[in-house]
Amino acid sequence: MIHSRKASFIAIAIIYLLASAIGIVLAVFLPFDFWLNLLLADVVATVATFVFSLILHNSSVYDPYWSVQPIVITFGYTFFSGGEITLVKILPLIAITIWGVRLTANWAYTFKGLDHQDWRYTMLKEKTGVFYPVINFLGIHLFPTIVVYAVTLPTVFLDYAFADINAGCVIFFVVSLLAVLLQGVSDVQMHKFRKRNTGGFIREGLWKYSRHPNYLGEILMWWGIGLYVVCAVPEYWYLLGGALLNMVMFMVVSVPLADGRQSRKPGWAEYKKSTWVFLPIPRASVTSANEEITE
Repeated sequence: MIHSRKASFIAIAIIYLLASAIGIVLAVFLPFDFWLNLLLADVVATVATFVFSLILHNSSVYDPYWSVQPIVITFGYTFFSGGEITLVKILPLIAITIWGVRLTANWAYTFKGLDHQDWRYTMLKEKTGVFYPVINFLGIHLFPTIVVYAVTLPTVFLDYAFADINAGCVIFFVVSLLAVLLQGVSDVQMHKFRKRNTGGFIREGLWKYSRHPNYLGEILMWWGIGLYVVCAVPEYWYLLGGALLNMVMFMVVSVPLADGRQSRKPGWAEYKKSTWVFLPIPRASVTSANEEITE
């Protein structure tokens, strides 16, 4: 096991360089349609990451994949698909790069080293026992990769299309940027709360009325990208399936896991009644309850 935080960063960087190199080679040289080449390359890169997570006994090796691969994919297809590089293709690249760099920086800030694993993975290992290796690969690695692939795919299709920018594109480009800002602000507020180590529930800023404003930002980010592409090329409407899949994942998996952990704290029932799952706006019917909950 690697114990040094610095050595852990170096190990993660090497793993992702290797995984990205494998994915790029496959995406370029596989003889199928571009979307299938990308899917297979993405899956094989995930398998490589999974193998390293087994070697290092830590499934958190996969954590940066969510924010790194969309940048690699979007950069690669924007500049090397052979099509003309236009503004309509550059704007989603800008949004995804800002999103990915910020999210990766947030991961790096919270990364404690390879001797620490995300609590969700440890919980799943305890609950699933002998079935954990299957859950580990399919649930922790492969399924998120499919989601990453699905939300990024609209920009790849755009690189092969003849499209012009329009007002709808600009609107949803701004939506994506605002979603990144929402995520960034909510993460900073949560970091400050955790540093104070006061316990309880965070009830300030975007978190005053929302239990998951960071998840809302992630959902809005990919709806913004998907709708941007649909505005540019309406016949690609079916590619919104990626944004929908991403939203369902957060609603069905991420939120229940996070809320389940929070529910162990005293005052959970009252806290839940006084907050929305996503929306950072007051719940008029329980305003008085909000005032009674300790900040």
